[in-house]
Amino acid sequence: MENYKPLKMLPNRVWRIYLGGLLLDKLRGEDGEDGYFPEDWLASVVSANNPPREDTPEREGLSRVETENGTAYLKDLIDADPEGYLGAKHIEALGVNFGVLTKFLDSAERLPIQVHPDKQAAKQLFHSDYGKTEAWYILDGREIGGEAPHILLGFKEDVTKEQLHELFDKQDIAGMAALMHKIPVKKGDVFIIEGGTPHAIGPGCFLLEIQEPTDYTISLEKCNTKGEKLPDFLCHMGIGFDKMFDCFHYTRFSEEALLEKYKLQPQEVERDESHTVTELISYDRTPYFSLRRIDVNGDFTRACTGKPCAYTVTEGSGTVAGIPVQKGECLFIPAKAADFEISGNMAILECLPPKV
Repeated sequence: MENYKPLKMLPNRVWRIYLGGLLLDKLRGEDGEDGYFPEDWLASVVSANNPPREDTPEREGLSRVETENGTAYLKDLIDADPEGYLGAKHIEALGVNFGVLTKFLDSAERLPIQVHPDKQAAKQLFHSDYGKTEAWYILDGREIGGEAPHILLGFKEDVTKEQLHELFDKQDIAGMAALMHKIPVKKGDVFIIEGGTPHAIGPGCFLLEIQEPTDYTISLEKCNTKGEKLPDFLCHMGIGFDKMFDCFHYTRFSEEALLEKYKLQPQEVERDESHTVTELISYDRTPYFSLRRIDVNGDFTRACTGKPCAYTVTEGSGTVAGIPVQKGECLFIPAKAADFEISGNMAILECLPPKV
């Protein structure tokens, strides 16, 4: 019988069109600098939707794990043994797909004003079973250009599809940003961004993002921050400049209503002398994923749940199933993993796939 154990991830930095990554390097105890690899995709079975580059790696975006025989792509292990890694109930509901993608993301500049399709738009426009509802757990931040960390989220003004299209055609970035709420963020904040909601991560935000497993991003900006023209594909993802505006929800929010809907309040759900579990994002709020923080201060047994998940350590160090881990490292937990011990003094984020 296969002995299913937690699998340690290798680093998986992914190219993006914006600068960042310094705080991600620091999390892992490395000297670094901001560049065009500001994200690390954790337990990923999703390929990055990037244009070709001279140095494009093979299967960019897909995570590799350490095995007894060397390294392997997580996707290949799942495809070869779906029930062992995902569980029969998960497969029956979702097919052979982990169903979630988690990332470290560190921005040194504002990301493009953008939107992701909801499930309905993804089905109609991209023929995909998944949209891209996502959530952000703020890990840290830094002041850049005299500005504290912040995000742009939701329309604060009445706007129509035609008006937004006109601003896009003019590339009136300031005009598009002025339609949106500017929200300051700090360590520990949790936001959910439903598909269809316009948003942009501002400069100085270091976060863990958990999302539906796609890389569909509709961007309202045709150039990067250097003014360099980007491929049209990075705006419309292949559906064209007209259809991309069908991905937006043109809902106007007051700031109070916006925060009530999209800023979440973590809830402690378990505590004993060895660990505390705080629910950051619950299945009651979204069926697409769940996120918990486990604060470890000693030793305890993690009971087998029969569902797959990913762990990432954000503070401290310890061991998981005898595997040494430290902040910045990630594990994939197969559905058929037996009960295992967790020990140390650390914070673990537990990333769970859709509710089944």
